[in-house]
Amino acid sequence: MQKVIDVRLDAPLTADELAENMSFFVMNGEGDGLANYRHIFGDLWANALGCSFEDLEKKGAELSAGEFKTYLVGLADKITPTDSQYKAQLDKAGIVWGLLDDVEIDKTHERIARVPEKQKGTAVFNPFIDANKALDEVEKAIKSSGFVALHVNSFKSGIPATDPRYYPCYALATSLDVPVFCYTAMSYNTELPMEVGHPRNLDKVARDFPKVKIVATCGGWPWVPELVGVARRHRNIYIDTSSHRPKYLSVPGSGFEMLIQFANTLLQDQIVFGSGVGELALPLTQIVDEVKGLPLKDKVKEKWLYDNAQQLFNLG
Repeated sequence: MQKVIDVRLDAPLTADELAENMSFFVMNGEGDGLANYRHIFGDLWANALGCSFEDLEKKGAELSAGEFKTYLVGLADKITPTDSQYKAQLDKAGIVWGLLDDVEIDKTHERIARVPEKQKGTAVFNPFIDANKALDEVEKAIKSSGFVALHVNSFKSGIPATDPRYYPCYALATSLDVPVFCYTAMSYNTELPMEVGHPRNLDKVARDFPKVKIVATCGGWPWVPELVGVARRHRNIYIDTSSHRPKYLSVPGSGFEMLIQFANTLLQDQIVFGSGVGELALPLTQIVDEVKGLPLKDKVKEKWLYDNAQQLFNLG
């Protein structure tokens, strides 16, 4: 079986957490900001619960907030795996290990503890607190808790990767020789600038920190050619396409055509696999199989799914 390292593995949420998330998106039908993601992933999430998003909207209008939450928990209970079932899902997909992250480091600890042999942590850097305190938090996670990467999460913070408040994080990553994940894609959160995750931000970071390993997570869409250019310019930049269906990456008009071409050739050592399974709400086996079905050389598929991550984390 093909070995797989998933750099964007989302551990299953509890039934209560799933219900809370779905309630937010359903009950904010007229809302903007983060609620806008209901138009992107809403149908996928609802389908995973065994219904349509329209069905949930109707049910939400019929029930009180408390009744609706109870209804959602009942649906979520049916699809929430036990820890042993979750491990079996990882094994079936060939996942050797995967990376988890949460803005709350303690929550990442909790999720890792469910299946510790299959999960490692990414420490999310907080740019809004005292820099020394923020550094202490993530450094402790790396040195004492076995976390293996840092995360500059512009999706959550709303500030680009070039913001000086993130620079202590890059300096720490350089000294610890761990990669930094940077959100690199368009944000559908209408309360943030569309370009908060533009790939050009990584060009400046890579110039200012030429030794730090950067993972441009979420594939850079709709600025894929710019991301390809940045990765060609800086050999320390890696790319994952998490939260995008792999089978559509090679479809003409998808916007990923250039990435597929370069991933098969000049960038074949700089692509890593990230599923973003929580957003896609699909079986991990299906996501991995879709990567295997891409028009790539067999050796490139092996690099994409496993070998390049081994090198990224100094395990090869």
